[in-house]
Amino acid sequence: MGMFQDIVSWILLTGGGFFVLVGGIGVLRMPNLYTRMHAASVTDTMGAALVLGGIMVQAGPSLAAIKLAAILLFLLITSPTSSYALAHSALLAGIQPDAGRAADPEDHP
Repeated sequence: MGMFQDIVSWILLTGGGFFVLVGGIGVLRMPNLYTRMHAASVTDTMGAALVLGGIMVQAGPSLAAIKLAAILLFLLITSPTSSYALAHSALLAGIQPDAGRAADPEDHP
């Protein structure tokens, strides 16, 4: 069981690291607030969930796994809520999404 547990744990940790890396690059490369916020929220939700899942598998059935599950539940509730609040505040501040501009090939050389 130990080898299988290690393999599953490393797959989850590697997947989480991949999502965090891609999300970080996305935050740097995206053109405006809303697309950057999307990249950050995907990183926060999926990357953290996979990393915490990998650590939970590595911890096995213990008190540490229960604490990690509580942290994961807290992240899954607060991350989308904070992303929504940020987007709503940006809309109230007058920052409009650029709908369809990035799809026009004449805008980019």
